[in-house]
Amino acid sequence: MSKVCVFDHPLIQHKLSILRDKNTSVKEFRELISEIAMLMCYEATRDLPLEEVEVETPVAVAKCHRLAGKRVAIVPILRAGLGMVDGMVNMMPNVKVGHIGLFRDPETLEPVKYYYKMPPDIGERDVIVVDPMLATGGSASAAIQFLKDEGVQHIKLMSIIGAPEGVGRMQADHPDVDIFVAALDDHLNEHGYIVPGLGDAGDRIFGTK
Repeated sequence: MSKVCVFDHPLIQHKLSILRDKNTSVKEFRELISEIAMLMCYEATRDLPLEEVEVETPVAVAKCHRLAGKRVAIVPILRAGLGMVDGMVNMMPNVKVGHIGLFRDPETLEPVKYYYKMPPDIGERDVIVVDPMLATGGSASAAIQFLKDEGVQHIKLMSIIGAPEGVGRMQADHPDVDIFVAALDDHLNEHGYIVPGLGDAGDRIFGTK
């Protein structure tokens, strides 16, 4: 069974409280999404392997550690996932970024892929799928299955707010994918919104409502 990591860091929780506020402006909301993603990135990449190197300082030779050539990709689920990318790229400037666009078929209610663009070597990379809200889990599960179909073997899911329903769906469909969230909220309402949540993350990032 995949692990669920809920962040309790004071900086993340402070920023999350402002993010939830319905009066937070689009500009500030967008900045907070990026900042929280950057802070979460520390923990989500904790298991990246290191190799020892020698570095000549102005004083002496130091034994240091650098990333051991591990290739990582960030894959946002469009459109809200885009808000988390810049903060993570600031932490990992050489990371590659893929994109998955999904919409829900009104009749079958199943996610349908309308856009999919990945780095050519995506199957050889460790992938972090990002989407601010893990609600029903349908989109995240579908996106991860698309990646697995491409041969990706190591995948993590990073969301800012999760619902128990979404976590349950993910663990049922992809028990090998660890989940990272800044908060695990109470439930989904009849419209599929996370409660208490923060509303529609895409609309609040891009100012479309």
